[in-house]
Amino acid sequence: MPQLTEDERDGFLNERGVLMRIAVVRADGRPLVTPIWFLYEDHAIWFTPRAKSEWFECLRRDPRVALCIDEQPLPYRKVLVEGSAELIHDVGQDDAWRDRYRRIARRYVGDEGAEAYIVNTIDQPRGLFRLALQGAKVTTWRMPLEGERGMGIWHDRYYTPGTSF
Repeated sequence: MPQLTEDERDGFLNERGVLMRIAVVRADGRPLVTPIWFLYEDHAIWFTPRAKSEWFECLRRDPRVALCIDEQPLPYRKVLVEGSAELIHDVGQDDAWRDRYRRIARRYVGDEGAEAYIVNTIDQPRGLFRLALQGAKVTTWRMPLEGERGMGIWHDRYYTPGTSF
């Protein structure tokens, strides 16, 4: 499967409206996956749980995460990231990073919607997390584009012995 180039990856991560699914580990070891908004800036994924969210509690206890950022239509671009999320601003420090929060919201609801969203949720304290791509395990892929070879694109482990391309 073709991997995204760094430019393709960065372009995809900056596209408006693409959701991210974050996987965290509950105290009893069960996984929890939640679709959320995110922002890609400074070669890092930024995200913000509300203080009362279960996944915030999970991150406080264990910062290990797996992120899945993908799309439904062709070429099925996908970015998977595994690493440890860093709490940059804890609950109660929202004013220090409100502009980043605004940029996150703009990706999903536009300028006017972002302002309304901030006004409507300003009384809901949040934390701000960051997962830098450097030091994390990052896997990307997409389906072949026109003109690229379509057979034999999967990793060898997916093919049974004797498969011809």
